[in-house]
Amino acid sequence: MSKARVAVLKVVTNELTVTDAAERYGFSRRHLHPGNATSTELRELIIELRLKLTSAGLDAGPVTIAWHLAQAGHTPPPSTSTIRRILHAADLVVPEPRKRPRSSYHRFEAAQPNECWQSDFTHWRLADGTDVEILNWLDDHSRYLLACTVHTPVTGDIVVTQFLETCNTHGIPASTLTDNGRVYTARFGGGKNAFEYTLAALGVTQKNGAANHPQTQGKVERLHQTQKRWLAGQPVATTPADLQAQLDRFRTIYNEQRPHRALDRATPAQAYAARPKATPPADQDQPAGHYRLRYDHVDTWGKVSFRRAGKMHHLGVGYAHRGTRILAIADDTNVTVINLATGEILSHHDIDPTKHYWRNTQRTPGRWPGVPT
Repeated sequence: MSKARVAVLKVVTNELTVTDAAERYGFSRRHLHPGNATSTELRELIIELRLKLTSAGLDAGPVTIAWHLAQAGHTPPPSTSTIRRILHAADLVVPEPRKRPRSSYHRFEAAQPNECWQSDFTHWRLADGTDVEILNWLDDHSRYLLACTVHTPVTGDIVVTQFLETCNTHGIPASTLTDNGRVYTARFGGGKNAFEYTLAALGVTQKNGAANHPQTQGKVERLHQTQKRWLAGQPVATTPADLQAQLDRFRTIYNEQRPHRALDRATPAQAYAARPKATPPADQDQPAGHYRLRYDHVDTWGKVSFRRAGKMHHLGVGYAHRGTRILAIADDTNVTVINLATGEILSHHDIDPTKHYWRNTQRTPGRWPGVPT
């Protein structure tokens, strides 16, 4: 048996390390390692993936490329070091400035889906220069992009509407985390806004980041960067509807076709579905219903009109509150009416499709319309 074959067998059977075998039998380490077995076809595919992902504004690092190769049936995929060498050889790697070490960050992650939703909005320009705003809702645990919608501009009422629509689709979160923008909180003005009243009515804990400290909402801030890189790789939208269509495509890609390093290379959609969803503490045993809201004023008779299933009903809020601007939040079984100026819950009403008048269940029944005395 040749000396070279003996050396190889010693390494294969783990009797010697490559270094020891090379030294004992007088060979270079390179002769005991298999040659570069990456085919030309695979090299071209790696380069093609890099260019395709980069042009689309998506992550295109070695780990992401390896994930896409595995999804395409190349199992096992080349190692990330092999992919990195191929990208370097093709001059497709641009050196980046030295980054702050990850160990220096204090990282927080919710333990369950719906334990915490982060929200923020960012700006984008249409083809004619019109400034629009993109409102995002992101699950903290899974990075799942729950919703992203275009508005001109984002208002407090829009935040409440989109929050409830997102709750209708994904359930009610246990808490929210936002900055201190006026659409999210009025605490610096000594009061509350519609979003805060809505959270309180649903039992959702509200959390706000420290002033001038956007790192608290780091996940949604990084989402904005990824979102804008992707949009920059698309044809410039000419209308809000065009931009919304692009964002709908982005949301699918972000949730289902983009593995995340922090999620052990799972996609946000996989991580969001992997565990039971958290709920508000007061709602642990109650399934989430379908929520809708209505802004209105109490009329001169102390009532608020409310249409449901094509029928008009009247909510007896109280004569003392006539003229008050209110927010009515309805689920499948009841309606809660909130004073928008003070946050006071003015009335609760049980939904009864057979009656036109729904009394305030917070008050003892008396001589009210439709109520027996």
